[in-house]
Amino acid sequence: MKKGIGVGIEDFREVIREDCYYFDKTNYIEELIKDKTKIKLFTRPR
Repeated sequence: MKKGIGVGIEDFREVIREDCYYFDKTNYIEELIKDKTKIKLFTRPR
């Protein structure tokens, strides 16, 4: 079975259950904490 993109899925459990692609950005947490900028902009596609 091919993996899906998971458009519109917001629940991680459903992403796993539906076997969709996802990007784990856990490694960026340390970088965000150490970054001294006052404003951070997080965007996501809708």
